[in-house]
Amino acid sequence: MQFRRQSRDEDSINLTPLIDVVFLLLIFFMVSTTFTKETHLELDLPEAVGAPAPEVSEPLEIIISAEGGYAINGQALVNNQSATLSAALSEVSGGDTEQRIIITADAKAAHENVVRAMDTAGQLGFSNLSLTTRRPEGSAE
Repeated sequence: MQFRRQSRDEDSINLTPLIDVVFLLLIFFMVSTTFTKETHLELDLPEAVGAPAPEVSEPLEIIISAEGGYAINGQALVNNQSATLSAALSEVSGGDTEQRIIITADAKAAHENVVRAMDTAGQLGFSNLSLTTRRPEGSAE
């Protein structure tokens, strides 16, 4: 008696759906990733106990109150929006971005307002920024 051999199908795993899923995950992560644009802003942070910086030319001074209001060279701005600050800096500086900017913030001023002032100055092209500090009480020098 002769038995007929059964034909065997080859067992194989189809990798196409797996590759499709991997590519979809890759695309998902690429699209959902937030890309940050970092701007480089040179910042001169003076020591609290050090000597004051030498005066080269008349600097622009941005004063930030405890409530978050801005003033440039003693002139208060109407609001604390970036656009207002940008327009005022452009007008006062006359387009001279080499001018030094001194940022004086109240100790109780929000960090956001100080960063907004630094960012606005950096977007206008100012790179010579200083933050003012006061000497600790009781320090000699």
